[in-house]
Amino acid sequence: FYPCMQCADIFFLKADICQLGMDQRKVNMLAREYCDVKKKKLKPIILSHHMLSGLLQGQEKMSKSDPSSAIFMEDSEADVKTKIKKAFCPPQQVEGNPCLEYIEYVVLPWFGHFQVHRKEDNGGDKKYETYEALVEDYSSGALHPGDLKPALTKHLNTILQPVRDHFKNNSQA
Repeated sequence: FYPCMQCADIFFLKADICQLGMDQRKVNMLAREYCDVKKKKLKPIILSHHMLSGLLQGQEKMSKSDPSSAIFMEDSEADVKTKIKKAFCPPQQVEGNPCLEYIEYVVLPWFGHFQVHRKEDNGGDKKYETYEALVEDYSSGALHPGDLKPALTKHLNTILQPVRDHFKNNSQA
């Protein structure tokens, strides 16, 4: 029954484009098939994307029901900082590391680089242009979670700030 409710949301909201994770693909296809049955000309366009892991250890995917599992559009700067600080990010472990996943799928596509600011004693500032270069340094120990997490926090907060500003300054939002 729940998939039917999700499908109905698409039409209730008059969505032209549905952007959901791959785990919701069947619901999106149900909506398109419904259009065939009802002879609706305009079917919703489906954009399925990679599912990010939850931020905590052992979380296969982020979940709206667990606020600590993901970064949400409405999160404050402090929320983002707290969530990333608590995120699972063991030194030198790339596989299953949600912080690296956020960098690969959110930060690098958005900015085209990942900038780490750190003291000269800790290797100095470093700008990563590719995920492969980041992984190389992280897996070798040249980049520590203590440097990666603050940089990730800064990048995510930069992405979210225009959203925060919009909701703060627009009474209709």
